[in-house]
Amino acid sequence: MKAEDKEKLQAWFRDRRITEVECLVPDMTGNARGKIVPAERYFSEGGARLPEGVFIQTVNGDWPDVYDAIVSPTERDMVLLPDTDTVCVVPWSSDPSAQIIHDCYTGADADELHPLAPRSVLRKVLALYQAMGLRPVVAPELEFFLVQKNTDPDFPLAPPAGRSGRPETARQSYSIDAVNEFDPLFDDMYDYCDAMGLDVDTLIHESGAAQMEVNFLHSDAMSRADQVFLFKRTMRETALRHNVYATFMAKPMENEPGSAMHLHQSLIDERSGRNVFAGDDGKPSELLMHYIAGLQKYVPAAMAFFAPNVNSYRRIARDESAPINVHWGYDNRTAGLRIPFSEPDATRVESRFAGSDANPYLMMALTLAAGYLGIQEKLQPTEPLGTSAYDHPYQLPRSMEASLKLLSESEPLHRLLGERFVQAYVAVKRAEYEIFFRVISSWEREFLLLNV
Repeated sequence: MKAEDKEKLQAWFRDRRITEVECLVPDMTGNARGKIVPAERYFSEGGARLPEGVFIQTVNGDWPDVYDAIVSPTERDMVLLPDTDTVCVVPWSSDPSAQIIHDCYTGADADELHPLAPRSVLRKVLALYQAMGLRPVVAPELEFFLVQKNTDPDFPLAPPAGRSGRPETARQSYSIDAVNEFDPLFDDMYDYCDAMGLDVDTLIHESGAAQMEVNFLHSDAMSRADQVFLFKRTMRETALRHNVYATFMAKPMENEPGSAMHLHQSLIDERSGRNVFAGDDGKPSELLMHYIAGLQKYVPAAMAFFAPNVNSYRRIARDESAPINVHWGYDNRTAGLRIPFSEPDATRVESRFAGSDANPYLMMALTLAAGYLGIQEKLQPTEPLGTSAYDHPYQLPRSMEASLKLLSESEPLHRLLGERFVQAYVAVKRAEYEIFFRVISSWEREFLLLNV
């Protein structure tokens, strides 16, 4: 740890009388791994350590068969170094506690970012833009459901009861009263977010029963990925304290819409501070067209990151408020890529592909990577669509198996993200798919048991 970082954190700990530290590392799924360390020991051990194998563990706690081909046979440790910009309190802890997101390093002097860490992948993509003199600015929108506690996975999820004592039975898009049903819960959520310095802006009720959306203020991509990562953790904890669950599954209930993580993005010229998505005449620039075309070309191969779980593909369906192809248009919410109406300096593109179950670091990395490739290759997009994109054929893969095949065949993404990282990610997701495919569903028992 650098001396200035150590002094900064020590002062921060003293001011808040911190007694323990949660050393957080986002894993492939986007959940927190790490260690809890007494505050007095945090600075004396030369940095926390974790085995690199944590990055190829599946969501069900298993490992792929190719583990030994990806991870060092010696199970070597990574050195965790804190990003001091991410330090914040753990507002729900009974003792004064801090949580800090860490980067993972390797090499003899712990001077190389570990290639399997999602934060490392995003840093790698951002460095490509920095070399061009550009800085991405993003604003994520994150949807989720509140549901009744469900301790038996064989039973379907159901909306929880609010203050009235009754669960929602009708869709309540943008309803203020429907949000007010959970005022005590959201009051705590905002208090926690304020204590942590999370830039949560708007809260709205989405179209599903007890489905909500939070919008984050726009800023740099790494800080927004960090904030989504921390918010998911915070929202789950808040919900539990009100005896319900908060779920970020892409499609948690059969007859309700899916949950998305939309990303508004623009590029700023570092030297002038100008939004390069707008031309001198205030109209969309040629660079924006290249960027859109890159997304159109590479999003299908990147869908394994935007739809990272077998459940994710239940959301990718016609007329389900989720894109099924890579069309783009002006203020067209049926298209996967939407250019909202705005002033020229706020010109941006909204990517609507990712589910709320996506890892925010990898979702942002792959979105920006696709746009970068479009700029580098000077691609041209299709004509903007002024009608419903649902009237056009599917262009996105509709299963994890199909997505992984496209990713495996995309040499430009391999080159940009790193071969070892892509190999690890594909191995983890294939292992998860194979485990899922062994499960016999209730639909199969109901309709096939005695009918075939």
